[in-house]
Amino acid sequence: MTAPATAPAPRVRVTWLYVPGDRPERFAKAVASGADVVIIDLEDAVAPARKDEARANVAAYLRERGAAAPTDGVEVHVRVNDLATQRGLDDLSELVDLPGLDAVRLPKVESPRTLDLLDHFPVPAYALLESAAGIVRAAAIAAHPRVAGVALGEQDLAAELSITDASALDHLRLQVVLAAAAAGLPPVPLSVHPHVQDERGLLASCLAGRALGLFGRAAIHPRQLPVIRQAFAPTAEETARAREIVDAAERAERDGVGAVALPDGRFVDAPVVARARRTLALADRLAPDPGRRRRDGADPGQAPSGPARPGHAAP
Repeated sequence: MTAPATAPAPRVRVTWLYVPGDRPERFAKAVASGADVVIIDLEDAVAPARKDEARANVAAYLRERGAAAPTDGVEVHVRVNDLATQRGLDDLSELVDLPGLDAVRLPKVESPRTLDLLDHFPVPAYALLESAAGIVRAAAIAAHPRVAGVALGEQDLAAELSITDASALDHLRLQVVLAAAAAGLPPVPLSVHPHVQDERGLLASCLAGRALGLFGRAAIHPRQLPVIRQAFAPTAEETARAREIVDAAERAERDGVGAVALPDGRFVDAPVVARARRTLALADRLAPDPGRRRRDGADPGQAPSGPARPGHAAP
């Protein structure tokens, strides 16, 4: 086992915040909320009579943001309408060339053929799997060259399949986690937790999802962001273990030793070291700063009332 060379850990998206496309006064506030990704929604969050107005709002905001060349590090995605409709195609036509747009999110993707439509729209795309057909074809959809990531639309999926027990979704979640990993895509985030004031339930749900290999979560309100960050931040024990592994790897590299051995005599290979580096980067990024308060008024390190966090594996 050869000691791996030092490389920067890729940035992992932890929080994804939805904001309705017909509420332009909320766009800048969402970007300032601390979310890694802001998703401006033109689909489910907007009434049919306001969809044209919403698209115009989003286009104006993206032009303004692009002209300002922001350095806040926040990605702005737009969830367009279903590409099986003319409205969805019009959304793409009007928005994809705007400089403030980082990616589009495509609802109700059920076949790789839907993604072939993107050949005329050069923008990163996230496929939302919200139906039985989408889950059945998850591997093929994830492997499409235009897909930057996949996510589940669990409320639509549960309604279609008449699922009343949330645990019944676990099998479907695992299928999507496997499809994304096999395609080399980023981790699959959890779908939204619709009960905004249920911080205890949100935390428990995040931890359960993380145990299945999902990572990060979409939110519908800024107050959910600190809970999501807490759930996916490495524990002190995980951080200490990762530091031990990275220190051993760096010693092996300095000494020209081809194998990485830990103080307890165990050897670790390159994937374990790479994962430890990601854990340290994530721990540093999500570490609470007592001297800083978020613009949404919440302390980013404050734990909500709820069950104690069990140990869990870092991504």
